[in-house]
Amino acid sequence: MKETDLPDSATSSEDHVLSPQDCLVLLMIAVSASDNNIRTSELVQIESAIDMLPVFADFDTDRLSVLSQTVFDLFDQEDGLDALFGLVRDNLPKRLFETAYALACDVAAADGELEPSELRILQEFRYELEIDRLHAAAIERGARARFMV
Repeated sequence: MKETDLPDSATSSEDHVLSPQDCLVLLMIAVSASDNNIRTSELVQIESAIDMLPVFADFDTDRLSVLSQTVFDLFDQEDGLDALFGLVRDNLPKRLFETAYALACDVAAADGELEPSELRILQEFRYELEIDRLHAAAIERGARARFMV
């Protein structure tokens, strides 16, 4: 990524190349792409989260294509998922870890089905974001309830 591709908030610090919002979007895209089939309902959920949630108030939606390509490029690498988690750990404040997991669960549940690959990546997210079992269960149950038909 070139520095010119980054939003002003991300270039203000040499240590942080991604904004917290970028990290949240990366994780949502990653869970959607984890089964190699990005569904329209998942994309709508990502857009809806970006449009509606206060955490994305200053997010530049023009960043979506760059962030999507970042996920695809990482998934093409052998240790790409580890690299993704490294980026998230370095740039996402701990106070947003549960938010990140909740957004990922909502994207995974958006199409009404959880594929094994989506379940595996959510399990990785729980581990990497240090979400304890009780909180994870509550977040998962909430996502299930929101997308129940």
